[in-house]
Amino acid sequence: MKKSVLAFLAAMALFMGCQGESKDLGVVARVNDRPIYLSQLEYQHDLLHLDRAAGVVPTVALLRKEYGEILGDLIVQELVLQDIEARGLEVTDQELKDAEDLIRADYPDGAFEQVLIEEYIDLNSWRRQLKYKLALDKFTQLVLRPHIKIDYKEAQDYYRKHIAEFYLPERIKILVVNGPSKELVNRAVQILQRDNNATLDSEDLKQVSAREIVASRERLSEQWQKALLGVGQGQATRILSDENRFERLVLLERHPARLLDPSQAYPLVEEALLDHKLQKAFEDWLARALEDAVVSISEQLLPGAEEADPGQAQGQAQEQVPDQVREEVQEGPREPALEELQEQAPEQAQEQAQEPPPGEVQDESNAAPGQ
Repeated sequence: MKKSVLAFLAAMALFMGCQGESKDLGVVARVNDRPIYLSQLEYQHDLLHLDRAAGVVPTVALLRKEYGEILGDLIVQELVLQDIEARGLEVTDQELKDAEDLIRADYPDGAFEQVLIEEYIDLNSWRRQLKYKLALDKFTQLVLRPHIKIDYKEAQDYYRKHIAEFYLPERIKILVVNGPSKELVNRAVQILQRDNNATLDSEDLKQVSAREIVASRERLSEQWQKALLGVGQGQATRILSDENRFERLVLLERHPARLLDPSQAYPLVEEALLDHKLQKAFEDWLARALEDAVVSISEQLLPGAEEADPGQAQGQAQEQVPDQVREEVQEGPREPALEELQEQAPEQAQEQAQEPPPGEVQDESNAAPGQ
């Protein structure tokens, strides 16, 4: 969940304390006396800046700013962890293991560890971040979500105000046939034009892949758009080549432009309203959590800390930390709709129409047999 830190910034400016030389080496902050370590900051910083050019040495001021931004996230994560622990909802060792096993299942044997080594990722640090993610998911679903309601009128209002978002441009369904030679691709196309569910099971055709895609023409590559000009339903384009691969496109269906009616748009409307309300609920919770929390951070992360005398440290912590932890607030998805609203779709809806809603027009890729 994308969290807004606006409420966090206002509250942090009031309740943030400052710690000087910590008795615990490596501690850069404390949240209700629970430490956040420099190693956590370094781990997150390294992940975020893997693409930083080799040999480029950031300035001390830049590092302090970047570390301060990351520290804001870690403080919020720690507050979430402490909250669900107080409610008896903490992430168990078994839940953490199950989540890790699920991720590992996507990698061949030994590949997961190899990726960690190649990317210089510490396994324990990775597990700690995984636990934070699971904690936030639990917090969202078990603490925030039960208190959120979406009523009928909200859904109607959203649908009316954002009706252009539910206009779907013309879409086409194509079969993409790809292989290592023109001859194999042409043979596969001939078979699939007769039956696009046919199995390409001969030994040589096993090198050919076929997949279906549904998309608006505008979402296709320029090369595909040009190739499909003048191609009728059931027909195939000429051979297209890309390095050592060849492909042809078969036009299977055309879906005319249309407006989603309220019942069809409802899942999208509900998702958008829910995302907005969850974000607001999180901000409200965070403001309350900070009122009761005792948060202190190392003065070494404050801009100008090296010039400031100890007597100014508290003021710096209150005034300058917010700028270090600021995070962009992103808007949520789309939202619900209901009935009797088709007449609300003025002609300008089509003129204003943006890209189709994600849930309705995403490319659908179904691997055909023989892939």
